[in-house]
Amino acid sequence: MDHPVVHLLKQLMSIISTSELEHEIGLFLETHLQSLGYTVERIAIAKNSPRHNIYAYLGSSRKTRILLTAHMDTVPPHIPLTIDGNFIRGRGACDDLGPLAAQIIAAEELKEERAIREGDVGLLFVVGEENGGHGMVAANDMGLHWDAGIFAEPTESKLAKGHKGQVAFELIASGVACHSGYPHKGKSATLCLLNILNDFTAASWPSSDLLGPSTFNIGTLSGGEAHNILAPSAKALCEVRMVSDLPLIKDKIRAIVSKHPDIELRWVFEYPEALLDWEGFDGFEAAPVAFGTDVPRLEKQYCDKRVLYGPGSILVAHGPGEFVEVGELVGSVGGYKKLVLHFLNATETDRGGKSLQPSKL
Repeated sequence: MDHPVVHLLKQLMSIISTSELEHEIGLFLETHLQSLGYTVERIAIAKNSPRHNIYAYLGSSRKTRILLTAHMDTVPPHIPLTIDGNFIRGRGACDDLGPLAAQIIAAEELKEERAIREGDVGLLFVVGEENGGHGMVAANDMGLHWDAGIFAEPTESKLAKGHKGQVAFELIASGVACHSGYPHKGKSATLCLLNILNDFTAASWPSSDLLGPSTFNIGTLSGGEAHNILAPSAKALCEVRMVSDLPLIKDKIRAIVSKHPDIELRWVFEYPEALLDWEGFDGFEAAPVAFGTDVPRLEKQYCDKRVLYGPGSILVAHGPGEFVEVGELVGSVGGYKKLVLHFLNATETDRGGKSLQPSKL
């Protein structure tokens, strides 16, 4: 018989939920959480937007002490669910529907064990993490504050010590088209673009003892019209995965661009590095990760403590072979329960209350 978390994950993965197409999975989660006795809000991420986050809590108090949160969207293309022995394969298996399912089952078990009550735990499932983080950015407008946030991503069931930030930008080169036999009559935008990309590749970027080196990447290149025409335009979509000081990184990008008068700079999106809470948790390994998450998009004034944890590996996420191992998925339910109880104990102790006992785990 399926463990409840496996059964729920199968249901979630049967729904296409790639970024921008999260509506159906949001409706499923709304109905499912209501059936479990939660009060559920469908929250538009912007005025008149058809895209919604889902927020659920017990009773009438939408203000809770602990936040369990994951993203509903997956990267394209949708890959249907298959089960191969002890492995669940397909889009969202580990990023992020497996961790999301584990959070729901963890909260449900705590509820059944009477280890949580109204005002303790809220569940926030957001859209758009994979294409700019619009859902979590909108969460800053909910008018809520949490003592701690437990963010779900595939961390190999370790607590993440931190992760890099990112700044994505486009370099747009302008040239003058002419016959390639007479290049002195025009100007090649592709050569202009190559020159600045060489400067970016040769540049040095900050490093961190915890997160390692910042890295520069050229994601996409386009430009030109034919082999016998000097290119009138060209562009490159680039990023720096940075480990510290986002303003300094942006200043350095501007400085490099300023040396190339035929290049226009267009910012795409950005978020800073995230340093996470990971010390003092019994029974968890910890390690830094290089991928980005929604953690820095929820402003610190709305969430005091932050941990990042979940089953599966980022090394298989976004690829054709995405999977999660069933034993690790089931084990992560207990992991989320321990994290919730850790933070509830901490806040109870701070307020002079009795410590909750996680012995059931």
